[in-house]
Amino acid sequence: MSTAVVPSREELVERVSGIVPVLRANAEWAHEHRRLHEGSVKALTDAGVFRMRAPRRYGGYESDARTMVEVADLIAQVDGSAAWVVSCSWIAGWGIGLFPDEVQDDVFADPDVQVCTTIGPGSATAVPVDGGILVNGSWPCISGALSSRYQQIGAIFLDPDGEPYPVMSPVPMSDLEITDDWHTSGFRGTGSVATTAKDLFIPRERVLPAPAVVDSRSSSDLNADSPMYRAPFISVGAASTVGVATGMAKAIRDLFFERLPGRALTYTNYPSQAEAPVTHLRIADAAMKIDEAEFHARRLADTVDAKCASGEAWSLVERGRSRADEGATVRLAGEAAGIFAQAGGGSSAYTKVPIQRFVNDLHTLSLHAMMNPDVNAETYGRILCGVDPNTYYL
Repeated sequence: MSTAVVPSREELVERVSGIVPVLRANAEWAHEHRRLHEGSVKALTDAGVFRMRAPRRYGGYESDARTMVEVADLIAQVDGSAAWVVSCSWIAGWGIGLFPDEVQDDVFADPDVQVCTTIGPGSATAVPVDGGILVNGSWPCISGALSSRYQQIGAIFLDPDGEPYPVMSPVPMSDLEITDDWHTSGFRGTGSVATTAKDLFIPRERVLPAPAVVDSRSSSDLNADSPMYRAPFISVGAASTVGVATGMAKAIRDLFFERLPGRALTYTNYPSQAEAPVTHLRIADAAMKIDEAEFHARRLADTVDAKCASGEAWSLVERGRSRADEGATVRLAGEAAGIFAQAGGGSSAYTKVPIQRFVNDLHTLSLHAMMNPDVNAETYGRILCGVDPNTYYL
């Protein structure tokens, strides 16, 4: 067991506050070059953010969900792409904690290890071979792949003795090929390239059925008493990422108010935009939407933390509501961002004004299948109505 001191939530927030100038200075570079700047990755590593969801025995912090929300929110206020890469690494690192302890020994040999992930199989299939499986196929949109050391992959195992089923395994990035196809309008700095496995051998002991991972059925002996692993994978993923949405909405809000003094309301007789009732109504509405988004983000995190602390079983309603809270956070953050961006006027369309970068990043976030507000609301509504949720991603 590591004797490393685990920083408090306040300490981690203070550390991240200290690297804000570095992240801000590199955000536009990341957007232009479609990957995080090495300086940003180093600053985040030095601040300890990649340790937040690693087991304590390796020097990790096992930070709770509320801490993830606050740290992701703070990073996202400066660079949404950086916050997203960090959040994805939290999800992947937490998931690896469900694997056998000897697998964790390899991955967490460096407690600052950055891991990227996918919970879907992409086009990958796996077939049985002596001692393990052989994987072939590709995975799109692997956020943080360019700065990660491992990827948590998924594949469909073609079981010769039964029905195919999905499996997951962490593999070194050096075993995968990268295709730089990340040409997008938003989240450009995430470097979410595609990865490919060609005849990749994975030992049997490094493979778990994907439903076991999604349902948090651990194969680890040493993590058995850790509260961090008493939550469903999907709820953990939701709590890991909602702060990215609230942080980017706040960034757009703050940028609007920075530009407000001295701005006119063109083609009206108002001497300034700040004096116009339409501005008051719009901005009050947008500010309240951010408050509402934060409510859902915090309720989600507090639910995860409370259930993990108590060890009580998760009900289907609680699982569904965690997805609904995530969807509501993303929807409300997007609505607030749209109001602030519209009120920012035509001059905010210039690339030298970061508002549009944040707007595009937030929109791209909302396109993620696990973030989709309508799908998440439907899933929750089905559960509330006593209908099958139509997914095992709960």
